[in-house]
Amino acid sequence: MQPAAQKVEHQLTDKGYVPVYTTRVIEQPWASYTAADHQTWATLFQRQRELLVGRAAREFVDNQQRFGMSADAIPKFDELNRVLRAATGWELIGVEGLLPELTFFEHLAARRFPVTWWIRKPEQLDYLSEPDLFHDLFGHVPLLLNPVFADYMQAYGAGGVKAAAIAPEALVNLTRLYWYTVEFGLINTDEGLRIYGAGIVSSKGESIYSLESAAPNRIGFDLERVMRTRYRIDTYQKTYFVIDSYEQLMEATRPDFTPLYARLAQQPSHAAGDVLACDKVFQRGSGEGWLDDGDV
Repeated sequence: MQPAAQKVEHQLTDKGYVPVYTTRVIEQPWASYTAADHQTWATLFQRQRELLVGRAAREFVDNQQRFGMSADAIPKFDELNRVLRAATGWELIGVEGLLPELTFFEHLAARRFPVTWWIRKPEQLDYLSEPDLFHDLFGHVPLLLNPVFADYMQAYGAGGVKAAAIAPEALVNLTRLYWYTVEFGLINTDEGLRIYGAGIVSSKGESIYSLESAAPNRIGFDLERVMRTRYRIDTYQKTYFVIDSYEQLMEATRPDFTPLYARLAQQPSHAAGDVLACDKVFQRGSGEGWLDDGDV
């Protein structure tokens, strides 16, 4: 018999939250969710669905409907997997918390997307320092129905496995790519700028800030530019990178990154809020409210 699923969370210390990693793959313990868990899902789902109208990429919202996601109850992974496998060959796997980088890459390369089985507490509706079920399921999973984006995610995972064998600096560059696309990316559509990054669509405040605030920069996507740019983990982003299409991401990921890593190792990184002369600028941010430290 498989041991009961554990809830693995970051630990709060005198130096702040320290990540705690886990590698075990588990069956979703759906029967163990409480009424409060389902209510938390419902509250977050309804709030974000209403907020994302006219803000999220249309396909993101449409794909949630294709999955049959609703506020009624926390979705069952096996039901979502029937839709996902038929569409793009991906599947969701249950995990207990944050995965080590290499383990995460290996799952992506095999077209497996890890979803944290547990959901945040009611008092954590507006902020959680780590991914939970709502972030993973609501934010990440819908775009895995898009064949091009699904291929990008697999290519990213394979690239991560390779980067891990090259150098720690290569992983830094690759992590920035994931951060500024999969987590905090914007896309330019015929209807205007829209959100596709999971870190934004699962956040009430950043869904508004990323598109409507005058503070952040919004800059056209360029692979090397993104890989040289530090980011924020403690506040909203100072800069959002804008893709023209998911095909642009896939094309950027096709080449062997090994020569690119060697070239980037000889170049300095950019601060999170920098705007360069070569940038395609959708908006130069006012910088209002920015902190001077804390770039990662």
